[in-house]
Amino acid sequence: MTHLSFEEHSARDARLIILRGLNDQLDGRMNEVLLTALLGTFGHNRSREWVRTQLNKLRELGAVTLVEAGTVKIATITRAGVDHVERRSLIEGINRPSPEV
Repeated sequence: MTHLSFEEHSARDARLIILRGLNDQLDGRMNEVLLTALLGTFGHNRSREWVRTQLNKLRELGAVTLVEAGTVKIATITRAGVDHVERRSLIEGINRPSPEV
């Protein structure tokens, strides 16, 4: 098992929170401003630039697509992202979701 730095552990947790937030939306989309606020409610008080970095990583992993609306990025969850949140598959680089109780 690879030892993760605190920063990487925090980023993987934030990526899961982002995916869960997107999956909870009827259309699977949220903008980076709302995602920054969502992360803050879970103790990830980070800059919008840090959130953009996580969104770009999620795009690289195939979990989201991104579009720009003016100066704001909008993320949409992909089928792979939904499958990760719903525990049908695992995407390396994102924390594994806990089972629903």
